[in-house]
Amino acid sequence: MWTPDGARLADGATKHEQLTNAITAAVAAGELAPNERLPTVRALAESLALAANTVARSYRELERAGVIETRGRNGSFVTVPDVQSALRSAAAMYVSGARALGVGREAAVDAVREAWSG
Repeated sequence: MWTPDGARLADGATKHEQLTNAITAAVAAGELAPNERLPTVRALAESLALAANTVARSYRELERAGVIETRGRNGSFVTVPDVQSALRSAAAMYVSGARALGVGREAAVDAVREAWSG
C-alpha cells in the first residue's frame, strides 16, 4: 500500500494541501500508476496520524482535479488522465503550494526552471 513519506508532508502548507500535493507528485513521478488503488481514507489517515476528514478532503480535491476517481465501495484509484489535464492540475497544485509558502511568482517559476534543467 502506498503512503507518502514524512519528508513529502513537511512543506509548510496545511495538512490536506500537503497530502494532496504528495499524491499528485507521486502520480506525476510514476510512483502511483494509472488504475492503482489508493489506501482507504481511514487506513491512510491512521498511517499518517491525520484526521479522516483531512484525507477525505484531499481525495475530494484530487477527484475534482482528475487525478483520482472514486469507484463507490471499490475504493479510489489513480485515473488515466489526458496529459494536458494532468499538467494543468499539477501546475495548479504547485502554485497552491508555492503560495502557501509565501513564494512569489518569479521565485516559483525559477524553481521550476531549475528543476527542469537539473
